[in-house]
Amino acid sequence: MQKKPYYLAIGKEIDVFKHAYKNKLPLLLKGPTGTGKTRFVEYMAYKLKTDMITVSCHEETSATDLIGRYIIKGSETIWLDGPLTKAVKEGHIIYLDEIAEARPDVIVAIHSLTDHRRELYIDKLGITHKAHKNFMMLASFNPGYQKGFKELKPSTKQRFVALAFSYPSEKTEKEILVNETQIESAIAKKLVNIATKIRNLTELGLTETVSTRLLIDAAKLIHTGLPKRLAVSVAIVEPLSDDLEIVAALKDLTDLMI
Repeated sequence: MQKKPYYLAIGKEIDVFKHAYKNKLPLLLKGPTGTGKTRFVEYMAYKLKTDMITVSCHEETSATDLIGRYIIKGSETIWLDGPLTKAVKEGHIIYLDEIAEARPDVIVAIHSLTDHRRELYIDKLGITHKAHKNFMMLASFNPGYQKGFKELKPSTKQRFVALAFSYPSEKTEKEILVNETQIESAIAKKLVNIATKIRNLTELGLTETVSTRLLIDAAKLIHTGLPKRLAVSVAIVEPLSDDLEIVAALKDLTDLMI
């Protein structure tokens, strides 16, 4: 039996998801990396007792990857459904993580699934599939938090109900660390203080800042015995920048705080 994913709500996102699922409205999760978007959808799929198919989008992800393709099997050429077609036909949640990174034809392919039609046209087969009554479209993206990060067109965003994710409060983030890693509360508090400090250092010009995910990684390393300063260095500081001066400055700062 699947273990229940741990998730601590920071707003009304659970209620919004339940109602979006009830109405089968497409849902867009917006927010910086590592703020719990993927964990949230895993938790909701478990809670709603439904299957979820996750596709991690990147610059090479195409409509063909999602819809399906012909493959050669022995002496035959057969059609193989992609994850989107499978979800549409079988009534699963499809989660397109970082959808803005995918090729433009992906956005075109999902258009008819994100409006009143709820259908998927497969041009290579010349057929249209009406979405199963339990099918739901989910997507996530990081809206402008990274320099040069791809954006979604307003016409695409307006096809979704949208939920904004941000970093949790210090109290909530500490609780997440303790529950996820069983680390001592006092150390969890220090890690959260480090994250808060770095997130406020806008003058460093970091393209990404400290995510809750990075804090969890550091806490796990500390919990299994890695020295605290080393754990913070490899799990928090080094992933944030390759600039030697910035890394040195962050190490000096975090060494003092941990």
